[in-house]
Amino acid sequence: MPWKSFLRQSWLPVLILVLLLVFTAGSTDFYFPPVSTMLSTLWTEFVHGDLVADLGFSLRNILFGLAIATVVGVAAGLVIGEVRVLRLATAPLLDFARATPTVGFVPVIILALGIGTGPKVFLIFLGSVWPILLNTVSGVQAIVPAVHETARSYRIPWFLRFRRVILPGAVPQIVAGIRVALQIAVILMVVSEIYGSSVGLGNFILQSATNFEVADTWAGTILIGVLGYVLSVALLIAEHFLLGWYHQRPPRRAASRPVAAQPPEIEEVVA
Repeated sequence: MPWKSFLRQSWLPVLILVLLLVFTAGSTDFYFPPVSTMLSTLWTEFVHGDLVADLGFSLRNILFGLAIATVVGVAAGLVIGEVRVLRLATAPLLDFARATPTVGFVPVIILALGIGTGPKVFLIFLGSVWPILLNTVSGVQAIVPAVHETARSYRIPWFLRFRRVILPGAVPQIVAGIRVALQIAVILMVVSEIYGSSVGLGNFILQSATNFEVADTWAGTILIGVLGYVLSVALLIAEHFLLGWYHQRPPRRAASRPVAAQPPEIEEVVA
């Protein structure tokens, strides 16, 4: 039953929230006010403040940056993963880019591009594209060689082979890369808005902390956590929708020959 699944997943967060509400009810600490005060402040800022506009600005930056990173990362990853010479040539560059912290580019990007929406979207794209690209390459390499040989034996055109064979076979790894990229995108969104923005959740937290509005600072932090959670749940729903064939596979017997996850049958491509 759906409600039983919901209860199994939500009882612990609800219990933690109730405990925090109870044990912080009488808090007089300036830096940690009662959780009820944080939630009340969050609601007030939503209804009477500019928090809705800040949330919309941050959400647009995340979605635009992540969408561009997905398109570029998947397209480049499919080509690099399929072409061995290109994969070997780009390996040092990809390893260098993966090891370089994107946060270090924040001052340079703000100095060169300004504090508008474009630099923030570019920064999110720059940090999110690498896990998607690398996971796409890994997904292409994980496809069983027999699938490629069968596609070549049927003389399937390269474009159709990419769309109906290679891409479906790499989708599980691609979604895993997008899941990692989403976490990076939320972090970079906050950092970019703290260091160079007059709007957004990061700016809201910075201004609240500067004015010693501790409850507002906590409210903004809670909202960022909720935003990240909602985006993760939305991605999980999309993953189960796209990868129903992958998650619902029957378990293989131990005596059977191990075979890696494969895309839909080649025969469907040539039908």
